[in-house]
Amino acid sequence: MKLVKLLAGIAGAAVMAAPVAAWAQAYPNKPVRLVVPFAPGGTTDIIARVIAETVGGPFGQPMGVENKAGGGGSIGALEVIKSPTDGYVLGMATVSTTAANPAINKRIGYDPTVDFTPIINIAATPNVIAVHPSFPARDYKGFIAELKKNPGKYSYASSGTGGIGHLQTELFKSLAGVFMTHIPYRGAGPALNDTVAGQVPIIFDNLPSALPFIRDGRLIPIVVAAPQRLSVLPAGVPTFKEVGLEPVNRMAYYGVLGPKGLSKEVIDKVAAAVKRTAEMPDVKKRIEDTGSLLILNTPEQFAQQIRAEFDVYKDVVAKQKLTLE
Repeated sequence: MKLVKLLAGIAGAAVMAAPVAAWAQAYPNKPVRLVVPFAPGGTTDIIARVIAETVGGPFGQPMGVENKAGGGGSIGALEVIKSPTDGYVLGMATVSTTAANPAINKRIGYDPTVDFTPIINIAATPNVIAVHPSFPARDYKGFIAELKKNPGKYSYASSGTGGIGHLQTELFKSLAGVFMTHIPYRGAGPALNDTVAGQVPIIFDNLPSALPFIRDGRLIPIVVAAPQRLSVLPAGVPTFKEVGLEPVNRMAYYGVLGPKGLSKEVIDKVAAAVKRTAEMPDVKKRIEDTGSLLILNTPEQFAQQIRAEFDVYKDVVAKQKLTLE
């Protein structure tokens, strides 16, 4: 009798264990939230939605984009950090959230090199200084001359205090010997809207979000951070390196990360699904049409990129004595 009960108990335990084991292997078994740390309309949002719209097939579950703007991207970044480590809340990684903002904001509340799990860098994008058509100059030489002739007259828009647009412009100002007043927004989308409307004359933005307005003639590109001149821009638009400002000539990255402590299973499944999605011809074309370059590296390589970029911006902040206003 005792043997029968023992066998029955073992059988029952096996039955109960089977669903647990199946559940543990079933990631993802429900939709995943992809947190974009900026308002809709910016490059981070654009690339996130291009991937999220299609990744459900390779991934096996929908991936919904959720915008959490504010603090130069830190509010959305903290949302990811504080999430459970089950892989159902992921975030978009940007230079602003993983390098520039933490470098200048000592009270940001996280260390980008230890508090995230890097998964995959999707793409790298050029950054561009552009002006409203009413600005008195339409090329780099005239732009610099106008700023030097009228120090303090002009302001520039960025995606937020501590973001890459802010730090790169402050570095540009220091190296070029010009002054503009910073107007921070809660993302590139609102910053672009006010620049296109003429409320702010200058913007330093990622090319994908600025490019539609450049193509329509509603923004005039002045200088671009890219390895070489870009075919999607007018032929005369130089790189920062060409005009003698190579330290500003840095591209931005857009990747996927999660909170610290994600399992290898989650990392591998997300990375594989995103990579497969980005390599689909139509998705690849949509990303590259924005002026972006696909990267699709490994989690280890992406972690190295984040550390390297963070070190660069910490050095920029120290050398240029930049502080939050």
